Amino acid sequence: MILTVTPNPSLDRTYEVPALSRGEVLRATAERMDPGGKGVNVSRAVAAAGRRTVAVLPLGGAPGALVAELLAGQGIEVVPVPVAGATRSNIALAEPDGTLTKINAPGPELTAVEARSLLSMIRTHARSAAWIACCGSLPRGLAPEWYAELVARAHLAGARIALDTSGPSLAAALRERPDVVKPNAEELAQAVGRPLATLGDAVKAAEELRTYGARAVLASLGADGQLLVSDAGTYFGFAAVTAVRSNVGAGDASLAGFLTAGGEGPDALAAAVAHGAAAVRLPGSVMPSPADLDPSAVTVTADVPVDRPLREPAS
Repeated sequence: MILTVTPNPSLDRTYEVPALSRGEVLRATAERMDPGGKGVNVSRAVAAAGRRTVAVLPLGGAPGALVAELLAGQGIEVVPVPVAGATRSNIALAEPDGTLTKINAPGPELTAVEARSLLSMIRTHARSAAWIACCGSLPRGLAPEWYAELVARAHLAGARIALDTSGPSLAAALRERPDVVKPNAEELAQAVGRPLATLGDAVKAAEELRTYGARAVLASLGADGQLLVSDAGTYFGFAAVTAVRSNVGAGDASLAGFLTAGGEGPDALAAAVAHGAAAVRLPGSVMPSPADLDPSAVTVTADVPVDRPLREPAS
């Protein structure tokens, strides 16, 4: 079973528009409503693969009730932690060329009691989890060290931890040695405090995160592919995508693919790349099913082209 933790979930509304024109009335050509948040998306992708997943998340108000209903409808076991504030609602505007404009609400502020309840619920379900995926930003009321405490508690329960966060939360959690961290290019550059212009720069940054405490680093580099750096070696995975419909949740789909494939080694990296490539071809934050995957389009190699420039250098 894969347990996911999403401290700041959301109700996501995505509208497809012909073009984004400031100050104009925009008429959507399509719309979607999905449960959102990084950990939520991981659970959705795991469930789409036919695997059992449990989602622990704080939920409040009518948006929170709808998030729980939508997740249950996708075959996900929901463990809600009731909070007084309403779950946030986010809006995304998707243009035909793949450009996405997002408005993310701040979400509720958790009280000290609610924060302890969330940790307690995670501990209750951790012992039966093969992996715990802790994902996303922290809501108001949770200190940056909250993820570090969660990683420590999960390890005591015997579970492996995949952490997808950034900034002070990531820095604080590294000392507890998460089993894998999953930054994107910008987050990786931020974590080491320098720009990344080539794949070689990204490899060195990932190696540096390992010296800080990460046991493995799965780095999503967008159109430039993905890197896996661990004790087993360094691997580069790539899949060409000709048409991008939406990149919302692509990194989350990648993490789900990585974990469902075992969470280590080149085969897991290949699954991560296949899931990410499939996700960007789907609308909104739709998570790929096995039918959407094209493993034959994925290349994984230990011969990393370190001199290859990143198409969108991270700074």
